[in-house]
Amino acid sequence: MDSVTRATLEKRPGDVARMFDAVAERYDRTNAVMTFGQERRWRRLVAGALEIAPGARVLDLAAGTGASSLPFVEAGARAVACDFSLGMLSVGRRKHPEVTFVAGDALALPFGDESFDATTISFGLRNVADVRTALAELARVTKPGGRLAVLETSHPPSATLDRLNRLYTNRVMPVLARPFSSDPAAYSYLAESAGAWFGQAALAEEIRAAGWGQVGWRNLLFGAVALHVALRPS
Repeated sequence: MDSVTRATLEKRPGDVARMFDAVAERYDRTNAVMTFGQERRWRRLVAGALEIAPGARVLDLAAGTGASSLPFVEAGARAVACDFSLGMLSVGRRKHPEVTFVAGDALALPFGDESFDATTISFGLRNVADVRTALAELARVTKPGGRLAVLETSHPPSATLDRLNRLYTNRVMPVLARPFSSDPAAYSYLAESAGAWFGQAALAEEIRAAGWGQVGWRNLLFGAVALHVALRPS
């Protein structure tokens, strides 16, 4: 990826959007390779954590092609996949017509207050320029008593496993991406952003500070990934 489209840790929205536009066509297949097929299981865990009832309206923010929204549809919910990458949305509309796709910015969501029964964001929060604002926006559009689920990279509590995880994300993941991704250099940025991301407790504090309550988390893949869950106060 050249300097025009490669995102940096400054996370300028235009750069990040162009980066995801560039990898949209093969994004889902590359994700399956990068996570050794675990992403499907993790999506089901997100749906379970949200305790979705049939007919519920669920916002899946930074949903990309909408693959992460499919478990909500399968649970009988009305899923809205929101992303600011028009390339991702284009691929998603073609592949998953059962999902409603909406273009939108995580820092100024195009939805009214208390529009959703539950909200979620998977592997997208670390790509926004202002994490707390994005979390506050998610709280704004969630009904009181509604749940939030944040699935994101994290840091294994074991120092040895953390070193191995950093080795994988920084060295192995970009190499594995080359045969599968339409723009492998994007995965260098994704590795950098994962290394600079919050640990589990620090992210929980960010979620609380944005207005959410009853925040907890579950480690996945030995803590290399964490699923945070919170409740919108009544």
